[in-house]
Amino acid sequence: MSEPVLLVEKTGEIATVTLNRPSAMNALSRELRGAIAAAVDELEADPAIRVMILTGAGKAFCAGLDLKELGQKGLSNPNDTITLGDPVRSLGKFSGPIIGAINGVAITGGFELALACDVLVASPNARFADTHARVGVMPGWGLSQKLSRAIGIYRAKELSLTGNFLSAPQAAEWGLINRVVAREEDLLPTCRQLAQDMLSVIPEMLVSYKGVIDEGFAQSFGDGMQTEQRRARAANVAVSPEEVEKRRAAIQARGKSQV
Repeated sequence: MSEPVLLVEKTGEIATVTLNRPSAMNALSRELRGAIAAAVDELEADPAIRVMILTGAGKAFCAGLDLKELGQKGLSNPNDTITLGDPVRSLGKFSGPIIGAINGVAITGGFELALACDVLVASPNARFADTHARVGVMPGWGLSQKLSRAIGIYRAKELSLTGNFLSAPQAAEWGLINRVVAREEDLLPTCRQLAQDMLSVIPEMLVSYKGVIDEGFAQSFGDGMQTEQRRARAANVAVSPEEVEKRRAAIQARGKSQV
């Protein structure tokens, strides 16, 4: 019996989702894209799961679309890869935070998959590349727009118009990722600790605060400010002074512990 192309492990309120095609560098075959969509739907429907960690098996995070599969089936309608089984759109259905544990190369569609996460933590072996211009296929999962917003338009153009690889340390220097762990074996424990930190905030805020950030990010600055104020007016009336005072002490105690 063959191994499943996607592994899902639930530990408490955290789901670790692992792309499991290591011999193909976790390339996004049609089967794997379908498995991602089904898994996200299942996790979103599970009230016990509040944070997702996304990673890859073996030495790669994700090598992007399965070019071998596309080559065999032809590119008579390459737009099918955009409209059918879009894994970035699938990940967008998960309302909680997604932590990307980037364990190896994240190339083209795999780069787009990484950019679909809310926080990125990389191993020393992680590398990023946008090879769309070398394959001859335009991106359709957000890379051309998200990358420039993450690292600036000049650096984004350098990466996308050369197809050059970006190392984990340089990705951190450019602000593409949150941090690089010291050792490969530190990657998942670091991500799990980060998930636990997220789980320690007020439960409903984990979803609503992520939502307002994402909604505003897709708008102009002025519209984003209006979105924040609209959401704040709707949400903050339900918060009592007593609740704020009770939480203030806990925040102060936590701050002292993190010095």
